[in-house]
Amino acid sequence: MSTRPTFKRLPRAVREQQMLDAAVRVFSRHGYHGASMDEVAERAGISKPMVYAYLGTKEELFIACLHREATRMMEAIAGAAVPGLPADERLWHGLRAFFGFVGVHRDGWAVLYRQARAERAFADELAGMRARIVEVVVGMLDHALRAEGREVAETELEVVAYALVGATESLGDWLADHPEADPEKTATRMMNVAWLGAGQLLHGVTWHPPER
Repeated sequence: MSTRPTFKRLPRAVREQQMLDAAVRVFSRHGYHGASMDEVAERAGISKPMVYAYLGTKEELFIACLHREATRMMEAIAGAAVPGLPADERLWHGLRAFFGFVGVHRDGWAVLYRQARAERAFADELAGMRARIVEVVVGMLDHALRAEGREVAETELEVVAYALVGATESLGDWLADHPEADPEKTATRMMNVAWLGAGQLLHGVTWHPPER
């Protein structure tokens, strides 16, 4: 006889996480329009009315999935940014945490940056998430540079942050499609591609077009 607690006996937070786990799996496989609330309920091992009762409509459920996966990713990145390290090391830790998230939560990544991107209704949600990530990267760079006694204009920091985030997202998509790839090695590749240029830019070394 099974000793596992029934769904109704689990704490509410655990029940909601179980439903979100199922929903993220379904949305990642079928997209927003192709996903079925019946399949979400079946994967979660509960009735469809209970999914609606806990997490609302299909749109509300999708947004709840976006928020949870984005929070997981942001917490991983922010938690890895150890204060007091040089700018390159702080960024390295953040990249390692980011690619680690993608490697462990491939379904979550698919919902965040593939399925949500394809739906105009969720464009604002996705833009807000990206803005928060850029803000974290700007803060990491600014803090590390100030510790070295340097200040860089906010616009320059934002430009570097947006470039790094965009390139990192693209490589994250590559990692999601290559489960055999090592997330830490992927982070090192990203550092080699991005930081050699970004580091010089933040330290005042810039390229200028030739004079005509």
